[in-house]
Amino acid sequence: MLSRDNLVILGVAVLAAALGGWLQHESRLAHVPAGTTVAQVGEAAPVLALPDLQGHVHRLADYRGRRVLLNFWASWCGPCLDELPVLDRTQAKFGDQGAIVLGIAMDDPARVRAFLADHPVRFPILLGRMETPSTSLLWGDRSQVLPYSVLIGADGRVIATHRGPLDATTLDQWLK
Repeated sequence: MLSRDNLVILGVAVLAAALGGWLQHESRLAHVPAGTTVAQVGEAAPVLALPDLQGHVHRLADYRGRRVLLNFWASWCGPCLDELPVLDRTQAKFGDQGAIVLGIAMDDPARVRAFLADHPVRFPILLGRMETPSTSLLWGDRSQVLPYSVLIGADGRVIATHRGPLDATTLDQWLK
C-alpha cells in the first residue's frame, strides 16, 4: 500500500501528464485568426475560387446544383496518394450523375504538376492557398492534417467532413 506522500506525488504526476498531453494537443491545432470564418457542417458553403494548374479560376458556385467533394491533398502525403486512385474511380463512376470531385492540392504547383504527369486523374485539381489562413483551415481542417474532405450538397450546404483517407464505400454513399 502506498503512503500518503507517495499518493500525493502520484496524483501530481498524473495531473502533470494530463496537462502536458492537453497542451501538446492544443499546440498541434491550427488557431483560426480573428475574423476568419470556418466552414461548418449544416451551413452554407463559403465562397471558393481557386486556380487550376493552367491558371484558370474555378468557383464553387460554378458547380451549384451538383454534389461536390472537396479533397485536400499534397504530393508528399502518403495516405493522400493512396486515396487519389479511389477518388479518380469514384469520379468516373458518379461524374455522369452530376457529382464531382475537386482535388485541392495544398502543395507547391511544380510538385503537383510533376506528380500528376505520372499519375493523371479525371477530376479538376485546384491549387489551395497555403498561407495563413490556409484553404484547408477555412474548410474546417483545424489540425491541418491531410487528406481532408468536405462534402457539399447540391443546395450548396456542407453535408459532411472527414479527416483521413476516404474508402470506396464511404465515397459511394457520399456521391450517390
